[in-house]
Amino acid sequence: MQGDDAGGQFATARARDLQPDGGPGKNDLGAPVSTEVLESLYAEGSRDSREARRQQESIDQRMADHRIVELLAQDGFAGPRYDRFVDELARYGIAVLRAWMYSGFIFQLVAKRGFGLNPHELELEELSSNSDLRDELATMTIAQALPRFRRQAFVEGSWRFDGGASITTYFMGACAYDFPNEFRRWKSSEERQSRALRREKAVYENPVRVLSVADEVLGNLRVTVDLETQERGQRWR
Repeated sequence: MQGDDAGGQFATARARDLQPDGGPGKNDLGAPVSTEVLESLYAEGSRDSREARRQQESIDQRMADHRIVELLAQDGFAGPRYDRFVDELARYGIAVLRAWMYSGFIFQLVAKRGFGLNPHELELEELSSNSDLRDELATMTIAQALPRFRRQAFVEGSWRFDGGASITTYFMGACAYDFPNEFRRWKSSEERQSRALRREKAVYENPVRVLSVADEVLGNLRVTVDLETQERGQRWR
């Protein structure tokens, strides 16, 4: 995917601005992302955000959220119909998460929930420029979020039609809760690889010793003596 410039005003955010501004309550950690936040990202007009909104509008046009849940409940939130629903939800989530990572907004969002990820500016740049990395982190985040979302939102009934949040908005709240762990795993993996490369370099790189002037002169004298000795030996044969 390309064109992840949603929320472009966040793209130049410095790492020091992406830290928590206070500890959250327990009920805040899994709270849904507000509709206003999603709409402010859509307004920037990135390709991923436009695609995410088209998917959202498509879902809304076909059936209301409450009717979706009723239908899924008939199958016990399992089976082919639920799989199709999850596929649409995952596609939507990947588009939004990619846009949030591209802009750096994801770190502001999780910081407000108490997750201080301390992203380095080089890490922010890597997320902005590396589309494959955004795909990887978004996919892993959603894979972790979906089972808990199913259990809490549907099986346990935490999502309610009159609760003020759409299904997709509620789901993005679950993704924002799981993203910090996936980002930390990636960061730890990068640090391990960096340490391994440094160790390998220290073991296999031959040290270069700079000859002193005295060493160079003595070396030249030895070569000269060796040549003269060889010449005398050949002369007496």
